[in-house]
Amino acid sequence: MRYLLDTHTVLWFLNGERVSEEVKTLITNGDNYISVVSLWEVAIKMNISKYSFNGGYSAFREIVRGNGFTVLPIKDEYIERLLTLPLIHKDPFDRLLISTAVVEKLIIISTDENIQKYDVEWVW
Repeated sequence: MRYLLDTHTVLWFLNGERVSEEVKTLITNGDNYISVVSLWEVAIKMNISKYSFNGGYSAFREIVRGNGFTVLPIKDEYIERLLTLPLIHKDPFDRLLISTAVVEKLIIISTDENIQKYDVEWVW
């Protein structure tokens, strides 16, 4: 299966917290993608001291890639699809993740209840 990990999912998985054994198995055995928007979100939150990571952002980025996650760039198609999404979710990062998942036909791994309201496959 092909999964797009929400930002919190990536952080929790890498920190070994709040992720069920079932979700760990999906991530471990799946073809996993992370949007560059999640890297951007982590960098912003590190900058305002909401997140910290030993070794800083560059260490976080290397661990993401070292775990075999494919980092997806932001494509024009994602922005175009974003324009047609209902305004259920106000968070611009999550809206871009949703449109990415729709265009790329990925299953989002997330606890976010607002994501679950969209016509997108998700698991938790």
